Amino acid sequence: MIKRNSLDKIIESEYLKYLKKQGISLVKLKNKTSQLKLFYLPICNDIYKTFIKKRKTILISLSGAQGTGKTTIAGILKIILKKKFNLEVVTISIDDFYKTHSQRRKMSNTIHRLFLTRGVPGTHEIPLIKKILNGFIKKKFKSILLPRFDKSSDNRYLKKYWHRLKKKPQIVIFEGWCIFAKHQNDKILRKPINTLEKKNDIDLVWRKKVNDELKTNYKKIFNLLDKNIFLKVPNFKYVFKWRLLQEKKLKKRFKGKKIMNYQQIKKFIMYYERITKQMLKDYKRTSDIVLKINKRHQIDSIKFF
Repeated sequence: MIKRNSLDKIIESEYLKYLKKQGISLVKLKNKTSQLKLFYLPICNDIYKTFIKKRKTILISLSGAQGTGKTTIAGILKIILKKKFNLEVVTISIDDFYKTHSQRRKMSNTIHRLFLTRGVPGTHEIPLIKKILNGFIKKKFKSILLPRFDKSSDNRYLKKYWHRLKKKPQIVIFEGWCIFAKHQNDKILRKPINTLEKKNDIDLVWRKKVNDELKTNYKKIFNLLDKNIFLKVPNFKYVFKWRLLQEKKLKKRFKGKKIMNYQQIKKFIMYYERITKQMLKDYKRTSDIVLKINKRHQIDSIKFF
């Protein structure tokens, strides 16, 4: 058995290596170890207690605006849960469940042209998400084929490039920007929130469809989840700033492929604005754990509900 001090050092070492691999400068990051102790370890302790209590596969959601670091945080939690508690952990993203470009083009022709752009409720394969989440929690586990989406080509990878999960996970971390988002009433929906809605959704067809998806199909998915971790941004203007940073990372990773520029990102986040702002109002009612992200893009507080 590994001694506690040795295990702590192993976890810290793996944590720092992971951050470095994600392109995060360890020189610029302050209090790296304290972030681990103050935020990530307590979250994992809480998840472990839930697992021990329920004795089944636990589905954890990690939600919050674009660019908040959901994927990185999911990776950190996975490291700790595996190293400290010896749990079988899998991380999945709602982004990998986007409908194909041809499916969205069909939606844009038959429902509203704004559905060509991925992101909002209605542009994900909900039946596939439901099938996979139910597959995780079945007593008789069968191997699961997990989809992958290529953002640089704005299309889903062919099935031969999907990941096959052969072992039943004990913890699933499901990250996505709109998880546990609430639908709005008609009065709120009628007022345009930005120029995208004002100019391109005059008759409210797009807004109403997105809203109805949250109210019906997406709610069924959210009801399958055991616990929600929410990443709270200071305000919406930081979503653009951090999404721009995210796109720069994609540019380095996918050299030669199509990446959005400044103006494209500015327009792109308008698709997310209404739901993101509503989530910032509702987070206390929809979250079990809240991590507040400060203006320097760092976690500065945690609260358990």
